[in-house]
Amino acid sequence: MVKNFEQFNILIVGTGGQGLITLLQILAEAALLEGKDLKTSELHGLSQRGGSVEVHVRFGKKIYSPLVSQGKADLILGLEIQECLKAYYFANPKTTFLINKYLIPIHFKNPPTENKTLNILKKFSKKIILIKAADICQKEFGTNVTAGIYLLSLASFKNLIPLKPDSILKAIKKIIPEKYWEINLKTFNLAKQEVKKLSKGNKTIIT
Repeated sequence: MVKNFEQFNILIVGTGGQGLITLLQILAEAALLEGKDLKTSELHGLSQRGGSVEVHVRFGKKIYSPLVSQGKADLILGLEIQECLKAYYFANPKTTFLINKYLIPIHFKNPPTENKTLNILKKFSKKIILIKAADICQKEFGTNVTAGIYLLSLASFKNLIPLKPDSILKAIKKIIPEKYWEINLKTFNLAKQEVKKLSKGNKTIIT
């Protein structure tokens, strides 16, 4: 649980088309609603759909730089497993990894296995939560397009970020176009229901 803090650093990694910029906008709006100082940045790899995307969100009492420094991430939100391997540079033993159990195949390459990826990340932090967000959304809504919203909502309900779920909800309503409200609000509420089922012990990987 996040308590008193001077600043909070979030890194979101994934690929084009997974809605990382939308998540950045929602986090930024929620932080502003709570009166936080805020800086954000987005870094793109390949510009087309499917290219790597890295988003930095920093908020708190006073923020000077938009970029998370090496080893300073409080939360790393991974929308795709192998993209998290590009983020361990920002991790420290207190960093929480919240990862979508989802892998996008790369043509002509053999991606690292799930176990190999997790073993590498465990060298930097033991706080790893692996969630089948894409599968959960696909099963519930017939699409996994809201997997990022699911993870972000889950993070707020699990107190992995120092922003109130109500602020996240208000930000979703402001940032998401009205025609997509229904599925995103259902996703938010689904995360609220599911978080009650997660282990409250020391288990770090939840599938």
